[in-house]
Amino acid sequence: MQTSISKLTSKYQATIPAPVRKILELRAGDAIAFDIENGEIRVRKASTLDLQWAGALEGTLSEWDSQEDEEAYRDL
Repeated sequence: MQTSISKLTSKYQATIPAPVRKILELRAGDAIAFDIENGEIRVRKASTLDLQWAGALEGTLSEWDSQEDEEAYRDL
């Protein structure tokens, strides 16, 4: 098993290490998906279906899109 490590920035962003980018065939602008199950997280290149589902869901989340919510959840 190969392990690659990346650090989080102050904005919780991380660079995807080159070996991972190569295996997943990632290019700048690609979307990635995080599959979470039983305390484990798998990273994969997002599929067209993932993007369509996320786009359809996005419109239903506006009720939590307020300044008050932003302040309440900023530190999560």
